[in-house]
Amino acid sequence: MPSVVYCKRFATRSQTLSTRLVPGDAAPDFTLTSDTGEQVSLTSLRGRKVIAYFYPAAMTPGCTKQACDFTESLDSLRGAGYEVLAISKDKPAKLAKFRERDALTLTLLSDESLEVHKSYSAYGTKKLYGKEVEGVIRSTFVIEETGVVELAQYNVKATGHVAKLRRDLGLD
Repeated sequence: MPSVVYCKRFATRSQTLSTRLVPGDAAPDFTLTSDTGEQVSLTSLRGRKVIAYFYPAAMTPGCTKQACDFTESLDSLRGAGYEVLAISKDKPAKLAKFRERDALTLTLLSDESLEVHKSYSAYGTKKLYGKEVEGVIRSTFVIEETGVVELAQYNVKATGHVAKLRRDLGLD
C-alpha cells in the first residue's frame, strides 16, 4: 500500500506523469477528419481492436518510415483484428499528399487543434536534441474492443516500433 501512496504523490509532481494513459483507462473518444474528408470516430470502431498512433509530421523521414512500416504490416494487423489509425496535427490536404507520395493504406487522421493529442497526453514537454520543447510526443495506444486502453507507449522510436509493437502484441 505505501507504494501506491508514493506513486500518487510522485505523479502530482509531474503533469506529464499524472495525465498519461495507462492500461485499464477508458480511451478518450474522438471524431477526426481523414485525408479523404471522412469523419472517423473511435466509438464507431467499438467491437474492433484499434491501434492509434500519434506522430509529429507527415512527410518527414521518421514519420514516413513509421507510416510505411505500419502500411507493410496492415494486412496482418487487420487479420489479427486490429484497425490502425495514424493521427497528426497536419491538415487533411497534406495527409492526402502523404498517402499518395508513399502509397500508404492506413487511415490518416487530422488533429489540427491538438485536442485529441492532449487528451492522450501525446502532446507536451519533450526532449529534442537535449533541449526541452513543447511538441508531439510520438506515442502508440492499443485500445480494446470495449474502448479500454490495453497498451500505452510514449516516446516510441519511429524506426523498429512496428516490429516491437507486433512482438508486444504476440503477433510475431
